[in-house]
Amino acid sequence: MPYLIAGLVLFFGIHLYSAFRSRAPGRDLRRRLGYAPFMGLYSLVAIAGFALIIYGYDQARWMGSLYFAPDWGRHVTMALMLPAMIALAAAYLPTGRIRKALKHPMLVAVKLWALGHLIANGEWNSVILFTSFLAYAVIDRIAVKKRGDTGPDPDTPPSTLGDVGALVIGTGVYLALVFHLHQWLIGVPVLLRG
Repeated sequence: MPYLIAGLVLFFGIHLYSAFRSRAPGRDLRRRLGYAPFMGLYSLVAIAGFALIIYGYDQARWMGSLYFAPDWGRHVTMALMLPAMIALAAAYLPTGRIRKALKHPMLVAVKLWALGHLIANGEWNSVILFTSFLAYAVIDRIAVKKRGDTGPDPDTPPSTLGDVGALVIGTGVYLALVFHLHQWLIGVPVLLRG
């Protein structure tokens, strides 16, 4: 458990610092250090935190359960993961109607992913991990709204290519996770056989 907690503190600590850092001239650390050095340091800390999260999550599997997830929980998770993957893809593609509607599609994707996995997993390590991601996404959404970041410019013409790409890529990733990738990466099959 200590590795999981340390990883979460590092990973979300640097993300929360970035969300709440001063952007005032002369006080913005990213401008003072320069974009590349700031992002390099940011990336190193985030990667170290993520590596500790992965290792710590696996090491904490023995801790047992806080609650027993309902049988229907996995179906809810599967239903939430399709829009989560589409939102995730929309975050990295040209601004389409999906991105404009969601405003911050990455944060929407994280919330759906975390909520779905909390419904389907009651083990302590899962609850700590997914609650942390859900809390971060909520806090960051509040932070971006407080900064006045309302997402894509309303005057931006929506890109059909962005929407089609989000639907195709998001659905493709979802299907890959359902049929093989989740078991390969996480060790847990999405579809129960037999």
